[in-house]
Parts: sequence; structure tokens; C-alpha cells
Amino acid sequence: MSDFLVIVESPAKAKTIERYLGKKYKVKASMGHVRDFPRSQMGVDTKNNFELKYITIRGKGPVLKELKAAAKKAKKVYLAADPDREGEAIAWHLAQSLDVDIDSDCRVVFNEITKDAIKESFKHPRPINMDLVDAQQARRVLDRLVGYNISPLLWKKVKKGLSAGRVQSVAVRLILDREREIQKFEPEEYWTIDTEFIKGKDLFQASFYGLANEKKNLGSKEEVEEVLNQLKGDNFIVESVTKRERKRNPSPPFTTSSLQQEAARKLNFRAKKTMMLAQQLYEGIELGKEGTVGLITYMRTDSTRISETAKNEANSYIVSTFGKEYAALGTNEPKKSAQAQDAHEAIRPTSAMKEPNDLKPYLSRDQLRLYKLIWERFIASQMAPAIMDTMSVDLKNGNVTFRATGSKIKFPGFMKLYVEGTDDGVEEKENFLPDLKEGDVVQYKDIDPKQHFTQPPPRYTEARLVKTLEELGIGRPSTYAPTLDTIQKRGYVTLENKRFVPTELGEIVSDLITEFFPDIINVEFTANMENSLDSIEEGKVNWVQIIDDFYKDFEKDLQKAEKEMEEVEIKDEPAGEDCEVCGNPMVFKMGRYGKFMACSNFPDCRNTKPIVKEIGITCPKCHEGNIVERKSKKRRIFYGCDRFPNCDFVSWDKPVSRPCPKCEGLLVEKKLKKGIQVQCTQCDYKEEPQQ
Repeated sequence: MSDFLVIVESPAKAKTIERYLGKKYKVKASMGHVRDFPRSQMGVDTKNNFELKYITIRGKGPVLKELKAAAKKAKKVYLAADPDREGEAIAWHLAQSLDVDIDSDCRVVFNEITKDAIKESFKHPRPINMDLVDAQQARRVLDRLVGYNISPLLWKKVKKGLSAGRVQSVAVRLILDREREIQKFEPEEYWTIDTEFIKGKDLFQASFYGLANEKKNLGSKEEVEEVLNQLKGDNFIVESVTKRERKRNPSPPFTTSSLQQEAARKLNFRAKKTMMLAQQLYEGIELGKEGTVGLITYMRTDSTRISETAKNEANSYIVSTFGKEYAALGTNEPKKSAQAQDAHEAIRPTSAMKEPNDLKPYLSRDQLRLYKLIWERFIASQMAPAIMDTMSVDLKNGNVTFRATGSKIKFPGFMKLYVEGTDDGVEEKENFLPDLKEGDVVQYKDIDPKQHFTQPPPRYTEARLVKTLEELGIGRPSTYAPTLDTIQKRGYVTLENKRFVPTELGEIVSDLITEFFPDIINVEFTANMENSLDSIEEGKVNWVQIIDDFYKDFEKDLQKAEKEMEEVEIKDEPAGEDCEVCGNPMVFKMGRYGKFMACSNFPDCRNTKPIVKEIGITCPKCHEGNIVERKSKKRRIFYGCDRFPNCDFVSWDKPVSRPCPKCEGLLVEKKLKKGIQVQCTQCDYKEEPQQ
């Protein structure tokens, strides 16, 4: 018999913690929540002060029975769920089910699963924090009121299986508004004049800046010609040289949001995958003789704060690995976000000394890639700023001014280890300029005027959408990954080239919610609601009051929508071909993964076909079929012959219609970080990458 029973959420976490606590402690897993609202009903009594109805989750009976038996045998029960609102709620539900006094010292929290952190946390148990529980309950109740009232309305008026939610509705609206902005966008013409100059043996680039020392934008070819006509000869005089030293500070350690964004940019991970891998690294990985070890701190946080112990350890590592000049102990203190709860530390490795390469034998490829990202970001955040020497040179020919800018790294600082990614994939690079002085004469070698057109705002990637939601104060770190997953599963948006595109269904649903439930879709209202919910956590306001204030107006909107919302018929679009099984016309249907073809005689005929897209290229293998674009089971695009299985030609890269000029082989488009490059599949022929 064990003296103490410790209950956590997952078996992996239980295994790690039990090793640290010793024989007197038995650690068991609840497998997440054991109680929840019923699935078949709302579980919130709006007529009786929002009284809540909880039941044991289906399938959790045996788990709960085992936990009750273990609790009866133990002298004391500790509830050690995750250190956030959700974890506090899980602990409260367990306490209710196991008859544990919530006012006793039964709750244990830790930010990292390491021996020292675990042992220290058990020295300071506390009662369950009901403010945290109420804050979580209020969010669940609010989501329940919205989802269980609007969703059935959408089923009745639009289509079965639809859903509505606070954060997901705003996310779809942002995507839809961006799409409409793109559709309405009217490009404007503009020109640039890039010029190559020569000084001695050195070549350098400069661009047109302005006339008569004033900046001028060029909007037409005529304006370009007007500038070129003002040039007098090939010589330019160096009018001014400005040299500066610029510091570039490292990015702070990861929060949940910034981790999801950077993993999308650098590793091409979806938010859901990032959080799944981070959970595994947090709960513990088997490291050979060392046993199971938690490798990162808790991965749901909005704080960039780190402990003094972690700072000191990082400083020791930096000094021993890079040198004393690379350390910046105590000088890189990031500003706290206005929305940040700052409940616990940023996401960081539990030990700076556990280098990614040392863990290679124990981690999966993706676990290692994510750990390396977290480790490098943390170590870099404690390193000295980079110092850049920048140079700006104005070159003059009569009334015309060209400007050249250059930079070089004087001291790499944190950039020796890590540089934050960007949404467009373009990172800052050194740009060499020769040693120029005022009065120097240089000659232009080549003048290259180029026509451009302004581009519409880009569609949202997962990283951009998470960043926007965070900036607007919509949702909280733990909600982003499930929100992005839900709006795709419901068919409201699709991902095309890693960017969100709204579907017709998403447009219909979003417009209906906007018309009849304006508060649900309103960014400012939703952000204010998040702040109100946070105030419950801080013990400033009663959760029932917050919900009651919301429900009074929401109920009126609901009654109006029931009466005035008209039924929307989503007509099937003809596919332009007949069913090969029964001869009836095929139509386009919207499914979980986008559009597909189905027989219009459903349910009598259940024939379906994927939509294949011809790319206008004859198969290079059989020379009879056509190459079509298809999708794998994992929704990845590939290219194959339409005569399959008679012809088995397949390629992940998009074939190009023209042959290789060097060997007549097949050319394909390879996707690179910097754009798309045409390459030959049979020889070493490559073309310049195109953005």
C-alpha cells in the first residue's frame, strides 16, 4: 500500500513523476477530464441561475472506479493536473468524484517535469483555486450557450452538421474579410529603377530615390523616361555617406502563440502538430540510462518570463561554448504583453545543457526538430545583441539622386545560433558596399527600369492567423490549435498552398452569424469578453454575472434569428459529366476535405469520384495519358498519369510542359524556401528561382 496517491492526466506524465517521487507515492492517470456536460443536452440551466449538470464521461467509468479504489487506500490524495485553468478544472472534477476536500492542501502544480521541480512542488501543496475553476467553467458555459443554440439553428436553416463558436466564428470572419479584400483589390502601377554602379573593381547596387533631394515615387513609364532624360553622362558624384552602428536584439523565449507561428514558418508544422509534439516533450521522453525526462517547460503559456536558475544555466552554457562576449545575463528582459496572464514561465528547455544533438538517438525526427527550435530560441534569447554596421550612400547626377544601402555584421551575437523566421521567408542578409567617400565619382554600368503592380494583402497562413488572433485579443494560447482544426473539419475554410481560403459554406454561415449575432462575430466584443473571463480568474467578478450579462442580449438575438432567418438552399453544382454507374448527372459536393464529385441519384447511387485537375501535359512515361493533379490520403498534392493503373507515372513535383534544353528530360517545379525553381529530373540543369 502506498502512503500517497498522485493523479495526473496522462500515463507518460505519470511514469516520469513516479520515478522522481519514490516508493511511498503511487502515480495514476485520469486520462484527462473524468466529468463533463452531457453531449445530448446543453447541461446549463439558463432558467435557474445557470446551474450546471455534470456527468461521468462515457468510457471513463472504469478509470474513475480504479482511481476511487486507489484513493480509499491512500493516506492522502494529490491532484497534479497541468498548471493552467484546464488543469485546475480537471483537479476540481477529480476532487468532486473522489470526495477530496477542495480546501485541503491537495493541489500540486509544477511548470516542468524534472526531479528538482517535482520535489519542490510537493513541499508546497495548496487548496484548489476556485477562481481558476470558475474562469474555466465560464468559458465552457459561454461556448456551450453559443454552440448549443446557434448550431441547431444552422442545421435547420442551412445544413446538418454545422457548428458555431466564439473564437472559430471570428477566425472564419477574418479569413472571409481578407478574401473579399483581395477580390476588391485594384492593383496600382509603379516603377523602380535599379542600377549597377562601378568603382574601381567593385560593383554595387543602387536604386532611384528622388529628384531635387526629395523622394519621388514613379507611377508610369513616362515618369521613368522623364528621370532618365535628366541624366547627364555616366558619372555620379557621391553626395553623402552615412554610417551607423545598429543593435539587433534577440527574440524572447517562446510563448504558445509564438511557438506555433515559428514552427509553421521554419518547420512547416501545423499548430495541432506543434502542440502534440510539445506535449510529448513536456511529459517526458525515455533517455536511455537516465530514464524518462521532461525536456521542456509547460507549453501553454503567454509569458516570456524565465527563472533566474534557467538564466544562470544558459549563461554558463553560452560562456563555455561561445565565449564571455556572447553572454548577456540580465540585459534581455522582454516587455510583458498587456494581455499576458504571466502565470508561469516561457517555453524553454528544462536544461540548457541538453543539446539537441545529444538527444538525437532518443527523439523522433519531428520531436528533435521542435526541441532544437525551442532550445536554440531560448539560448539565443540570453545571448548578446548582434551589432550591424550600416551604410547609406546618396549618389547624384544633376537633379537625380540614387541611393545605395548596405550592411555587414560587426559582431554576430545571438545570430551565431538563431535568427527568427519571417512570414515571407526572407531573412536579413549582409549587403556589401565598397568604401565610398563624399566627392567620389562612380559610373553606372547598367540601368534597369522595372514595372511593378501593388499586390493585394496576402491570405492568412496558420502563423499569420494565430498572430492576428493574438494581437486582437481573441482566444487564448490553448484555443488556437483546436480552433484552426475545427474550421477546416466543418468545411468553412480550406488550405490552398498553406493559405486559408473560405468555402461557399463558410461564407454563408459567417454572413448569417454576422447578420443575426453581431456580437459573436465582433472582434472588439469578443476581445472584451476574453478580458472579462480573465477577470474571473483574478477573483474580481462572479462568473454567473458575466454569463448573465451576455445571455440577456444573446437570447434576444436568438429569438429574432428563429423568426427571421430564412432557409438557405445550397444547390449542387453540375459537374458536366454523367455517372458511369447509373448514367445520372454527376454534381459537385462539399465534404470534409473540400469538393468532390457525387452522383445526383444519391442515395440510390452512391458513386463518388475525386476531382482531378488536368495541368495540360502529356505523360512523359506512356506518352498517351494526361498528367493530372491528385491528393494523397494525407491531403498532399501529387501528380500522376490519368491512365493509372495502366501507367504508374507519379511525381511530388509539378511537371513543366517544355523539355529540358540540355538533355530533353522532364522538367519539374521544385518548391524552395525562396520560391519555385525549375529543375531537370535527369540531369543537373536548373533555372533561377522565381518568387
